[in-house]
Amino acid sequence: MNAKRRVKEQGGPTGKTDAAFEQILEAVALRAETARRIDSPSAEALLRSIVDATVALFQAEAASIALYDPATDRLIFEVAAGEQGQGVIGVAISPGEGIAGYVFSTGESIALSNVEADPRFGRQVAEQTGYVPRSIVAVPLTDGDRTIGVLEVLDKRNSASFTLQDVELAAVFARQAAVAIGASRVERDVRALLRGALVSVAEGGVDERRIEELVVAATATLDREDDSRLWALVEAVARVRRASPDQLALVADLLDVLARHAERAARDRGSRARRR
Repeated sequence: MNAKRRVKEQGGPTGKTDAAFEQILEAVALRAETARRIDSPSAEALLRSIVDATVALFQAEAASIALYDPATDRLIFEVAAGEQGQGVIGVAISPGEGIAGYVFSTGESIALSNVEADPRFGRQVAEQTGYVPRSIVAVPLTDGDRTIGVLEVLDKRNSASFTLQDVELAAVFARQAAVAIGASRVERDVRALLRGALVSVAEGGVDERRIEELVVAATATLDREDDSRLWALVEAVARVRRASPDQLALVADLLDVLARHAERAARDRGSRARRR
């Protein structure tokens, strides 16, 4: 009996789903979200290396990558490089604001030799970063048919403007950044991952409403403030990944001890609850 038939006969997205199945989904969602959070620093480091290379190749004053955050409906400048680039990190703008917003919303690349003469230029945001550029090239980061962000390069030191060849070269860097983001995020969306898996095992008999209910139930606690400080612990583990092998072995031993204590405490709580 194959896996798809077992899901249909034993409970799942197309039949009666029992508590055990929902617990499995919750466990999958938790592990996927944990993996995403642990891997995110390496993705950020890769993006930083891309903007570093962009600055070096163009001999630019700055380069930055802004990524779209659906939760806030904002473009957020995540990484930057160059002497004039650091002030933009963390700046958030609306998807249609400024040069970056224009490129994001239209999916079109753009090169300007006099940014202040262009009505799309957001001088207020530029002043907020501490640097007002003279010229700019901006290209979209695309993942399939979606635009997920923007790469900007500011002010070549050896030229007053950017050429068409510069735009094409910047697009190469943007493609590399998009690939890096896609590989590290798994869409940065555990819900999409679960939804796709459930649709796959359901074959043709997809109950879209039931699948959505399962996904919502399984991921309900992922974005909630966790009183147990679980995500703070996960983020600490992500930082520890840079430790030496000996240090990692020590951390693994400590976590194993803590995990066994936590499991024993959970069993004791369950036993007390059943006796009541």
